[in-house]
Amino acid sequence: MDTAAQSATPVQEPASARAYQALERMIVTLELPPGSVATEGSLISRLGLGRTPVREAIQRLAWEGLLEVRPRAGLGIAPLHGSDWLKVIDARRGAEIVLARSAARFVTHEAAELFREAALAMQKAVVTGNVIAFLEADKQLDVAMSVASDNPYAARLVAPLQTHSRRFWYRYKSDSGLADAAEGHVGIIRAITDGDVDGAGRATEELMDLLRANAEAVTRG
Repeated sequence: MDTAAQSATPVQEPASARAYQALERMIVTLELPPGSVATEGSLISRLGLGRTPVREAIQRLAWEGLLEVRPRAGLGIAPLHGSDWLKVIDARRGAEIVLARSAARFVTHEAAELFREAALAMQKAVVTGNVIAFLEADKQLDVAMSVASDNPYAARLVAPLQTHSRRFWYRYKSDSGLADAAEGHVGIIRAITDGDVDGAGRATEELMDLLRANAEAVTRG
């Protein structure tokens, strides 16, 4: 195989990363129901991956608070209490603003393309009413933010909170408010790709306010 053909061949992600992504999606979309119990063996069977990558994914998800490893009693999928959504949003706010401002300051052409792809995917999801596609686009945005921000500490801090937040969104909002959420995210993307540091911070605050209002409505309900 020549060099050009080799460079065109897509690089497959490590099995542990694929296992993590699949399990995270199953937890976020409640395919693994909150409060339920699973086993390592059943997850290995469902994913069709080896024991080691699945075990590594389980350990990471346990650290993030999405499941609990119970020796000789299986894996407890984290329960979901509406009142906790507020706590997640409040914990996210500061780090999200730091990331957005930093991304606007340091964004490269390559990172800007990642943001634009995420924005387009979100807009398509709104048009089709596809909540799963919207959540995947939201994950794309988080990855782009991590790449562009040049602040791995804030990115690592906020990543588990973003996953918890998507889970709450899927459970309590679904397609309700999809357009408003997409508009808020696209506003952040626009400010970042324009290099508008203050605008990116303001747009992020506005999105956090919207998400907090959603969470407050669930708590009141």
